[in-house]
Amino acid sequence: QVPLVDSGGGLAQPGGSLRLSCATSPSIFNAYAMGWYRQVPGEQREYVASMSADGTPHYSDSVEGRFTITRDSATNTIYLQMNDLKLEDTAVYYCKADRGLDWYWGSGAQVTVST
Repeated sequence: QVPLVDSGGGLAQPGGSLRLSCATSPSIFNAYAMGWYRQVPGEQREYVASMSADGTPHYSDSVEGRFTITRDSATNTIYLQMNDLKLEDTAVYYCKADRGLDWYWGSGAQVTVST
């Protein structure tokens, strides 16, 4: 069983919107901090956003005010709503579940912002 299943993404124009989803099991959803990272080929994976166990959202400076991370406890899913997309948001986005001593990664979802 795959611990994290991320989906969504796709192609958008600058200024457009996309949404990513990451579904997991209740045991992971309730015990791990959940978040999103992204990676461009040839570069290191970078932090995008996360949500603490108490529901507090955190964002990188590059997406603050444009992206929103939310979670749905009924479906054990976290979401990343991406608005006002920019060309530099193009990357593979990965969901991560982290509790320090161990963590899981999703398989990644491609987000392409292009004219």
